[in-house]
Amino acid sequence: MAGRWDVAKATETSEHVRERVVATADALFYARGINAVGMDEVRTAAGVSLKRLYAEFPGKEQLVLAVLASRHRQWEDGLAQAASGLDDPRQRLLAVFDFLEVWFRDDTFRGCGFINAFGELGATSPAVAAAAREHKQSFQDHVARLAVEAGADESLGAQLALLAEGAQTTAAIAGGVDAAVQARRAAEILVDAALGRR
Repeated sequence: MAGRWDVAKATETSEHVRERVVATADALFYARGINAVGMDEVRTAAGVSLKRLYAEFPGKEQLVLAVLASRHRQWEDGLAQAASGLDDPRQRLLAVFDFLEVWFRDDTFRGCGFINAFGELGATSPAVAAAAREHKQSFQDHVARLAVEAGADESLGAQLALLAEGAQTTAAIAGGVDAAVQARRAAEILVDAALGRR
């Protein structure tokens, strides 16, 4: 039985190994912090040899960047799913905050992975700092597009993105989902004012 398992692992594609290592590293980094988790621990938890790990990720920074890229895709998928099936542009804007509320309810929620990574490595890793900035800009651009689709100025997107960012930080520190609920109420006021509604 062990022999068959070893053969299966040996024939695993590079893509599958990468996905497993990234998912494992993501869980470890997010729960405990990037600096607290070494490559040996990632290797053991992912069930790969150190040689295979370093073949896929020559250094820890490359692994961190792969984790952040995966988180960015998950974030975009979550936003898209929250807005799925909503025809009203106003509701699509507010769905951002519904997505946050669902996320904050997750037992594993520990704040924004990009803010966490930037806090740990932003001063020493220009690549990690750039990935965090690109993610935040992408989110702001996404909300700005939704604002324009709703008939508002794109500056509303920046305002709503700031509300969402503040909610993430507050929820990470205070715990609970109240930050998402309060941010959504504030967003409703901003959206309705921008759209000329009372």
